[in-house]
Order: sequence, then structure tokens, then C-alpha cells
Amino acid sequence: MKRHQFMKVLATGSVGAAVIGENDARAAVPATPAEPKKVLMKVGCQSGGTSVENLEFKARHGVFNIDGGAPKIIEGKGWDLDDSMRKREACEKYGISLDAYHWPLASSGIDKAIFPNVMLGKSPQRDREIEQLQQMIMVAGKTGVPLLNYNTTILPVLRTGRTVDPKRGNATYSTWNYEEASKRNDPKTIAGDVNIDMMFERITYLLDRCLPVAKEYKVKLGNHIADPPTPVGYRGITRWNSPEVFAGIKRFAQLYDSPWHGFNFCIGSIAEGLKDPKTEILPIIKWVGDRKQIFNIHLRNIKGGWNNFQEVYPDNGDMNFLQVVRALRDVGFDGMVMPDHVPHHEAPGSTNEAFAFTYGYIKGLIQAASDEVRT
Repeated sequence: MKRHQFMKVLATGSVGAAVIGENDARAAVPATPAEPKKVLMKVGCQSGGTSVENLEFKARHGVFNIDGGAPKIIEGKGWDLDDSMRKREACEKYGISLDAYHWPLASSGIDKAIFPNVMLGKSPQRDREIEQLQQMIMVAGKTGVPLLNYNTTILPVLRTGRTVDPKRGNATYSTWNYEEASKRNDPKTIAGDVNIDMMFERITYLLDRCLPVAKEYKVKLGNHIADPPTPVGYRGITRWNSPEVFAGIKRFAQLYDSPWHGFNFCIGSIAEGLKDPKTEILPIIKWVGDRKQIFNIHLRNIKGGWNNFQEVYPDNGDMNFLQVVRALRDVGFDGMVMPDHVPHHEAPGSTNEAFAFTYGYIKGLIQAASDEVRT
């Protein structure tokens, strides 16, 4: 406002009204449109390998980033580099990017492990196994595969049965109920009793020797938490992410300050350790995501939580997956978002149907998050 105008309105006692009017005029000017939030993640999958049948299935459903399973193992040495290169070439024919492999530290449990001595903590046997795991990092790096997903478990994935959902065409959901499991009195494994400090000693023994190789070959190592988190000492084992799943995640994350150390971040398995997954999952995503330690996402929804849950479709669980994808976008996550477990049905082809539904659902979530604008 110019000086002579100010003096005029001051004389009439209208200065306040004049200033308010000027502010109103400014407010009426349209704001500059906000830029859309950049979404870097993409739909992916870890099932089916690199067969022609599976690659065509993936391409038909718009999945162009995958975890290809693993190359052939040369006994006593590690992975076959030539087979790994063939896998990459097979993917490239369909415009598919081979973004990860399964490092053979699996979730099948210590009794079925390819390399059992790593998590049994037995030397010198584990040293020979670690040499092969180091060679596998080298093969991944030479193939251009930037991520190895793995597990550090002793007990396998734990479930107590299946639950039928008549509202979803009698699909069945994989179910865990700790009270039921306790009544079965299942035996301990060959590992005997292993507390959480012993678990972390074995994990660090492995990673102390493998992270330098991962750095050399520029391959990230993404650990999947044990599925599900369980009470202390269940069947003699305290899982590294139990009984407080967020505390376990923080302890593992802070073992190393390295861009090659992080998580195959399974939303479903983490939710299984929470009392209110819908709200509690979001600060966990932010904490790990801000540290840039989310390397891969398993997007699996559940009904329930700690000690009692069912694995359901992405749209009918307790978590709001649009909120989850927004949270991943906002921490700059740039990896794959993949289904890992899906509901089942006896109808032929039902598993592929469930995966196809989930791919489309994830693609829709990513597009919705992409179209939103900053506030």
C-alpha cells in the first residue's frame, strides 16, 4: 500500500480493513500447482524363476522386474556363473530386469537348510559355507544382479493351518495361532536352545565376512525377518526380531553403517509381530526407509497381528496399503514391491490368478501414489 493511501485510510479508521482486504486479494491469486511426488518403486515378483512360461506370464501382467530365484549350484564351490548369465539373457528377451536372487539362507528352517552351519554357529564348517556364499555374491555382481535376499532363521515359517473365507469364493488363508501351536508341543530343532544374543553373534559372524565382498561387487544383502515373530524361547529359539519386532529391526539395522546392509522388508511378517499393524507399520517404514535400508518389499496383508493372524488378499486385510505405498514413496524407496504369499484355492490355476490380481493391485497403488500432488 502506498503512503498517501495509508494515510487516507488511517484518517477514516479503516487501516485494518484495508490490510485485510489486501491480504484477501493475495489469497485469491491461484497458488502455483504442486509438483507430483516422484514414485521410484515398481511391481516385482520372486516366484516362478526364469522359465519361458513364467517370464511370459510376468510380461503379460506388466511385471518387468523380478527376483529370479538362483542359478545352479556347483557343489562345493557356489553358483554357476554361466547359468546366471543365461538367466539374465532370458529375462532381457522379454524386457524384464533381473533385479535380485535368493541367497540360499532360506526360511525353510535349519533342518532343511543348504548351509545349516551358518545359523548353527559351527566352525570350521560354517567357514566353508561362507566361502561359497561369498562366491555367490561375486556371481551376482558379475551378472549385474544388485540384490541378494536371504534369511537368518533356525525355525521355519510357522503356521497352524488354513482358514476358509466364504466371502472370497472359499479361498483359504494361511493361519498362525500361537495358543494352538503351544498345545502341539512340537520338538526343538537340532540347534537346541539359542537365545537372541547367540542369534546376533551368528548373524554378525556371517556379515563380517560377506559385507566386504558385497561392497566390492556392489551387491546389496537384504535380510527377511523371521516369519512370524514369536515369544521368547519358543521351541528353544528366540528369533532375532522377537518378541519386540521393531526393536529387533533396529538392532539388526544398526549392526553396520553400510549401503549394502539392509532388509528384504516383508510388510506382512513385520505386521505379524504388531498389535495394531495398520498404525504401527508406518513409523517402522519411515525409520528404516530414512536410513535407506529398505532394499525390497514383500507386500502381504494380514488380519490380526501378534500371535494370531491370517494371510489374506491385499485389499481385505487390516493394513491400508495405499498408506503403506505413500510411506514408501515418501522415504524414496526405489526397489521392487512384490507379492510373496497369496491365498489359495483348489481350482486349477488359482495360484496364478491370485498373483495376477495382486500384481494389478500393486500397479494401481503405485499409479495412485504417483498421481497425488504434494500438499
